[in-house]
Amino acid sequence: MKRDMDLIRELMLKLEALPVPLTGLKAIDGHEPAVQVNGYTVEQIDYHLLLLEQAGFIHGGGLENFGMRFGPGIGFQSLTWAGHDFLDAMRSPDVWDKAKRAASAAGGFTVDLLVSATKSYLEARIKGLLGG
Repeated sequence: MKRDMDLIRELMLKLEALPVPLTGLKAIDGHEPAVQVNGYTVEQIDYHLLLLEQAGFIHGGGLENFGMRFGPGIGFQSLTWAGHDFLDAMRSPDVWDKAKRAASAAGGFTVDLLVSATKSYLEARIKGLLGG
């Protein structure tokens, strides 16, 4: 299955909004109404939830035992610092669209390059707003 950065962004926005107690862990999979995204299957959502966990964008765990995963989905507690940074860089639909266009024009991208490019764009905007 291909990684879909639009789905990654949408899932991050949805996960950020989830009410999970700081000491709690919520089991989430693609059937969870709070993370469903129009136009995507349950399987696509499950896969991308795992990618978010692998990327270190979320604190989770608890759905594995002895290295074996118990069904689809993730254990979710919160976004990580890196997850918040990713989401803050990609939150604006305008910035997101510009980053995707730039990545497409460059012929491809990684998450790190996309975040770096977006941060550079935001830094330039901030400097312009500050007059420097």
